[in-house]
Amino acid sequence: MRLSHKLLIATGALLFVTANVPPASAQINSNTGTVTLNATLSESLTVTVNSGSTVNFALAPNTAVNAGSTTTGVTTAWTLKPGRTAVALWAYFGSATAALVHQTAGNTVDIPSSAVKIQVGGAGPFNALTAVSPFNAAASGLQIGSSISITGLNKTGSRADTLAYQIDTTVVPQLPADTYIGTLNIQAQATP
Repeated sequence: MRLSHKLLIATGALLFVTANVPPASAQINSNTGTVTLNATLSESLTVTVNSGSTVNFALAPNTAVNAGSTTTGVTTAWTLKPGRTAVALWAYFGSATAALVHQTAGNTVDIPSSAVKIQVGGAGPFNALTAVSPFNAAASGLQIGSSISITGLNKTGSRADTLAYQIDTTVVPQLPADTYIGTLNIQAQATP
């Protein structure tokens, strides 16, 4: 074959191949769609009585130590915003003079909060409920344990406490025979 004929065949083949290749084009990008994400972790402070929500006492007259029938398990849990400095747990009655109220008509004597004592954690003294709490003006409260300092490391946390009880009937030496009923409030406070 002649060189011109070979050249003609090669040129034809090249034209055939290039005619069947799609044309090259530049990449194209769309606009950018956006999605706004909002996430909220609410501040919370809770107290849960896990056990011992009813405590009974068999009282003896003029006796300093009348033990409660059970202990109370309490869990305090928190998720706090920056700026909070401490969490404190308090037990308190609505009244200092009538923490446990008489039930029999004609009896006018009640058990004051100063006769009710709490021990925290199974060790140490039993302390009377005679302090003013942040929750009411009656001198009928007791801070449960120490305040918990809040730092950047414990903005979320919890604490468990066990409370034991006594009633000191020497505080009311002429306490009449009766059933006395009261409600102990347990509440936490986070301070700025």
